[in-house]
Amino acid sequence: MSEHRRKPPQPQGGGRAAARRGQSGSSSGRRAAPRGATGSPSGSYGPDDERPYSTRAEARRAAQRSGGGRRRAAEPGGGGRRAAPGGSGRGRAAAASGSKRLIDYPRSDRDGWQRWMPSWKLVTGLCLTFFGGLVAATGLAYAMVGIPDIAKTASAQNNVYYWADGSQMVATGGERNRQEVELSRIPKAMQNAVISQENRSFYSDSGIDPKGIARAVFNMARGGDTQGGSTITQQYVKNAMLDDQSQTLSRKAKEMLVSVKVGAKVNKRKILEGYLNSAYYGRGAYGIQAAARAYFDKDADELNAGECALLAAVLKGATYYDPAGATSIDPGATEEANKKRALRQMQDTLDKMVEYQHLDQAERVKYTTLPKVQNPRSNTQLTGQIGYLVDLAKASLIKNDVITQKDLETGGYSIFTTFDKKKVDELEKAVQKVYKENIRPEDRPDTDTHVQFGGASVDPKTGAIVAIYGGEDATKHFTNNADVTGAQVGSTFKPYVLAAAMKWGVRDPDLGETQAQDERTVVSPKSLYSGQNLLKIKNYDGTIWKNEKDEQWRQVNDGDQSLGEAPDYKIDLREAMRESVNSAFVQLGMDVGLDKVKEAAIDSGLLKGSLTGTNYPSFSIGISDPSAIRMAGSYATFAASGKQREPFSVTKVVKKGETIFTHKSTSKDAFTAKVADNVTDVLKTVVDEGTGSKAQLTGRDVAGKTGTTDGNKSAWFVGYTPQLSTAISMFRYPDDETIKNRTFLEMFGTGGQKKIHGASFPSEIWHDYMEKALKGEKVEKFPKPEPIGEVINNDPPPSPSPTPSETAEQSPSPSAEPSPTTPSPTAPTPSSTCGVFNWNCDDGENRGGDNGGNDVGGANGGGQSPSPTSSETEEENPTRGQGFFAGPNG
Repeated sequence: MSEHRRKPPQPQGGGRAAARRGQSGSSSGRRAAPRGATGSPSGSYGPDDERPYSTRAEARRAAQRSGGGRRRAAEPGGGGRRAAPGGSGRGRAAAASGSKRLIDYPRSDRDGWQRWMPSWKLVTGLCLTFFGGLVAATGLAYAMVGIPDIAKTASAQNNVYYWADGSQMVATGGERNRQEVELSRIPKAMQNAVISQENRSFYSDSGIDPKGIARAVFNMARGGDTQGGSTITQQYVKNAMLDDQSQTLSRKAKEMLVSVKVGAKVNKRKILEGYLNSAYYGRGAYGIQAAARAYFDKDADELNAGECALLAAVLKGATYYDPAGATSIDPGATEEANKKRALRQMQDTLDKMVEYQHLDQAERVKYTTLPKVQNPRSNTQLTGQIGYLVDLAKASLIKNDVITQKDLETGGYSIFTTFDKKKVDELEKAVQKVYKENIRPEDRPDTDTHVQFGGASVDPKTGAIVAIYGGEDATKHFTNNADVTGAQVGSTFKPYVLAAAMKWGVRDPDLGETQAQDERTVVSPKSLYSGQNLLKIKNYDGTIWKNEKDEQWRQVNDGDQSLGEAPDYKIDLREAMRESVNSAFVQLGMDVGLDKVKEAAIDSGLLKGSLTGTNYPSFSIGISDPSAIRMAGSYATFAASGKQREPFSVTKVVKKGETIFTHKSTSKDAFTAKVADNVTDVLKTVVDEGTGSKAQLTGRDVAGKTGTTDGNKSAWFVGYTPQLSTAISMFRYPDDETIKNRTFLEMFGTGGQKKIHGASFPSEIWHDYMEKALKGEKVEKFPKPEPIGEVINNDPPPSPSPTPSETAEQSPSPSAEPSPTTPSPTAPTPSSTCGVFNWNCDDGENRGGDNGGNDVGGANGGGQSPSPTSSETEEENPTRGQGFFAGPNG
């Protein structure tokens, strides 16, 4: 048989089929193992021959050991994969040549996806390399960081404040630089209070808190603020690293390394001493000695356990734990709220001191109340109005995220303000003049004690706050009366009702609620509404308004007077504003919708948080309590023909010669010029012919509104010229912190007057100030308003006689035509004027002036219920409302 007698079968396919057939010799595919390499016969084997290997894996391994590919090549003409030149197969040159790679990846001995799965050896090696490098880098970084010298870093510099004209107002902030005291002079109680509250394991830990660090890193990674949990050692290091207070991962890592090194190299007593001497306690005080002086006017070694526990509480954040409050920074940080927080934290610290055996129970029971703290403004440079001005500017920077409170206290900033020195002085003089001539607390202690004034002036063209009056003296009176006080604004709120009626219009009474929101009629100042006293208030659709107790509403006018012509007492809105007629504006507010009245007030510049009782008819007549700054700013919107500009107090900030902040004035269209100018024209009538006549200025256009609240507990005048808008408030509120449940006091008889109106002392102060403030400035006129809206003739009111069911519980009502000249009693008794349904009557004391609002507010705001409601409780806190800096640009 010749060698060609048996022809090998032709391959039916390539790839693995060819490999299985094991064709010898050279082929177009991968090379097969040489004959004899596997122990098989040298010749070809036929279909009946046994396969030389039990598994494919053995065959592949044998082929690789012999230098071949993983698979046998396909025979000529087959459809198998073709080998690359040289026969290396899939580029495995290293495997083909027999050399080994340092890192076998992708893996040469695996198929498909398995080639890309790293081996355990590779993974282990990489992990060891990574962690080894990390340890080496950490060790190098640890060796390179130094132990900080806190004496060189934790001191404050002055901040310099400038008037609007560029002249220096005051340099403040650096007068309480840190004072070092040895640990032996720091009471054991202070040491133990901090350890018990902040870091119980201080004397045994390594200087770091891994859980606290992990929490801070995780929070920063999410973009949030860092959280607590640091050890005393870490806080000490952070205080020493004042050159870098950024909230970044790199700084946190550096702080951790330094903390470990400090914990290992520095004595624990030295760390505790450094921390207590460098920590910030608020009030510009760095270190325990400065804090002891700032809060208690004593040296650190004289502090008792209660005082130490309070200072330990203040370390959590002076804004929220200083018993004096910090409403200029956060409206929620009221004196009352801060005292509650501080007392709760102080008691918790004392309890932990007992638990950890740092304080005897017999000593602990001595400190169940807050210790008495002194006025935070003990710096004589901040006397008079300067302290209020500085506080206002500081609060503006902090609230608007220009500078942090801690950075500001560290100092070194030049702060240029909007305050006009001349106007500030003139406003203070105008208040002092009225006070000295009329208020006599020694002669009339029952009526003239605790009398306070507040005021603010805003430039309508820019929004700049040019002057404020915060109180008698910033070092004697804590609260800035130009900012949050809680005093209700009364009838000075009525212009927002008129603006809403001109902007959106009244709803069609014949339409359903949804359709009526769209079908409205814009109102003209000539529109007629009822000026009847004890008017029964209706919903826009003509149904009688009732509260949640199914009680109706009868609106009281000033002095129990009905204004307008009998028998229906119709009066147009211009005259109603001029004479401050409550009934007309309460009903107008209901027709427009109290939601639209609220929107108009917010559009003009009032803060949402200062608006209360927004679902009750009395909302339209001023039960809300905006600040004087916000009232001046919102009226400035009318002066600027509807352009609303946020009040601001800082124009720029400079540090080390570099300007880091510049105020950019912006405005929004709160109202059209047509609406705003018509409101101005109506308010001009109030000054020319109505309740605000005392505010008339020589040769100048003036628009404004008086305001007096129920119970005669506050009085306002807010008015403006084209160049300047000013708000003046007056109220009685005790300064004495020892008085529990302080509340606003009545002003019947104050200053020798039967009742204080916005038309009396507030208007007088406004006039005296504005005459001087505008002296020498060009006289400007208000724009002539375009006609607006339609003349609405509101339906005739129901009879003033109460229903039989009302009569059974209510005092006899006045006749259908009460005398318009009936005098208001000085101090009427509840039985003489009030009944169960007279919700707007506050024990008979709401009769008079331009009575707009009430002290009841809240659930029955503006109603006539002699029983107290929830807002009476709220009123006891004069800083309940939102202040000037609660806004984005405060």
